[in-house]
Amino acid sequence: MKLSPRLKAIVDYVENNSFVADIGTDHAYIPVYLVENNISKKVIASDVNKGPLENAKKYVDLKRLSHRINLRLGDGIKILKPNEVDTVIIAGMGGLLIKKILEEGNEIAETIDNFILQPMIASDELRKYLIRHNYKIIDEKLVKEGDKIYEIMLVRHGKDNISDEIYFEIGEKLVENKDPLLKELIQKKLREIENILQKIRINESIKAQEN
Repeated sequence: MKLSPRLKAIVDYVENNSFVADIGTDHAYIPVYLVENNISKKVIASDVNKGPLENAKKYVDLKRLSHRINLRLGDGIKILKPNEVDTVIIAGMGGLLIKKILEEGNEIAETIDNFILQPMIASDELRKYLIRHNYKIIDEKLVKEGDKIYEIMLVRHGKDNISDEIYFEIGEKLVENKDPLLKELIQKKLREIENILQKIRINESIKAQEN
C-alpha cells in the first residue's frame, strides 16, 4: 500500500510496536498501513461522523484486518480509555479543532505519550495552546502535495519555551532543521498577509469614498 506524501510523513513519526489511535481516520489508510507494515499490532480508528467510519469499515474489511483495527464512532480522544494507546494521530483538521480535542479530552491526553498533529489551518494557534499547556514540540516537518504545504508536528508532554513569538507562526524546529520547504512556506504566509492587507486597504478606500 502506497500512502500520499502527507500520510507517509505522519506514519514516519510512529514508533515500532506503538499502540495507536487515529482520530478522524476517514478511509483508515493510516491504520491499515501501520498494521500491514508491522509498525503497530493493533490500531483504533475513529471518526465523529458515520459516513467516513463506514468508508473506513469497507476498507478494513477489504483488507481483512477487522481483528487488528478497532473502529469507533465518537468525538475526539474521548472515545479512548486511559492508557489504552501510547500514540495519537490527529491529522487533516483545523488547528483550533485539534486544540479543542486535546482540551476536551485532557484526562485521556495525560495518559498518552506521543501526539502526531497535522493542522490544515491555524497552526500558530495550536502551537500557542501546546506551549502554554505543558506540551513540548519534539520535531516538525513540512510536506508538499500539489500546491499545498502541510505542517506535521511530533509532540510530547513537557515544558517548552518559545524564544520569539515568530515561532508560533513558523515552527522553531522547522528553522533548526533547515526544512527544505521552509522558504516556500514563509513566502506563502507572506502572500496571505499581503492579501489580507490589500483587502483592508480596499475596505478603507470604500469607506472613505462613502464619507
